[in-house]
Amino acid sequence: MEVEIGRAKRARRAYSFDDVAIVPSRRTRDPEDVSVSWSIDAFQFDTPILAAPMDSVVSPRTAIMIGQLGGLGVLDLEGVWTRYDDPEPILAEIRSLPAAHATARMQELYSAPIRPELVTQRLAEIREAGVTVAGALSPQRTQELYNTVVEAGVDLFVIRGTTVSAEHVSKNQTPLNLKEFIYELDVPVIVGGAATYTAALHLMRTGAAGVLVGFGGGAASTTRATLGIHAPMATAVADVAGARRDYLDESGGRYVHVIADGGLGSSGDIVKAIACGADAVMLGTTLARASDAPGGGFHWGAEAHHSQLPRGRRVEVGQVGSLEEVLYGPATSVDGTANLVGALKRSMATTGYSDLKEFQRVEVVVAPYPVQ
Repeated sequence: MEVEIGRAKRARRAYSFDDVAIVPSRRTRDPEDVSVSWSIDAFQFDTPILAAPMDSVVSPRTAIMIGQLGGLGVLDLEGVWTRYDDPEPILAEIRSLPAAHATARMQELYSAPIRPELVTQRLAEIREAGVTVAGALSPQRTQELYNTVVEAGVDLFVIRGTTVSAEHVSKNQTPLNLKEFIYELDVPVIVGGAATYTAALHLMRTGAAGVLVGFGGGAASTTRATLGIHAPMATAVADVAGARRDYLDESGGRYVHVIADGGLGSSGDIVKAIACGADAVMLGTTLARASDAPGGGFHWGAEAHHSQLPRGRRVEVGQVGSLEEVLYGPATSVDGTANLVGALKRSMATTGYSDLKEFQRVEVVVAPYPVQ
């Protein structure tokens, strides 16, 4: 539905997760009978949760822990773990910075060069633990470092940016040709973010195994204020799920996974993302609240230390429990910040669905009232 902004501009109405609600059906189930397992390519996971490649969320240690808990930890291969032999003092300094000086000092700390030997070393640490290995690069760094990443034995390769397109135009440098790049790789690639039907369909046609949905919506992001770009996530996920459906027909049966990435501050948001069509979710803030997370109660992303135009900040998110408690409980708060998997299972059971694919068909309504 379009609304008139003014005589020269019309806009489509879009919805965030706060704007929608899930409606129970006539059938209910026991939560223990519900499956939340998820697979992509040849890799199977007990839970549809990916930890976002952010230094405050994923270290080699937490990537291993998340893998052992049934999820997937994605290491930021442009973060402190690939710039410093011992990143712990760097992380401690970032946590201690006064808010007024945090951005400038983080820009200095992240100006240290990325060292390919550390990329290899960090990925090897994760592989030695026997869990699925995933690493992320920005589109700008992919050409430079992807050989190192693949040779290190990565299982899943993530290309993640504020927004990623299949057709990047530049007069000054040769852009990354995603279709050629993905075709030549021997590992599945997850790419994004995208927030529209058309952008997602183009990314799917590159051969990506998964598409990340969303940009500008995270707790540590100021993209909306800085660039004026924002994607209300309920609509974005539903649009990209529509592209997945149409590409499935177009390609003769090739299924591309839709992964919601942003605006997922509580277990209820995770539930709604899957109800709108996501196969899995990539979490930043919700996992940064774990006492095991390297951010130590603080959270920031790569946008917070961009050398020319920062579009994020270091934020204090607090701690609600261990990583296992955040994922599986028991929860000691009522705000949806812990026992994320338990909440997803209970919501699916309450509405009568037994697995994630079925749950994508649940009835959703627009709920024009604030969430309490």
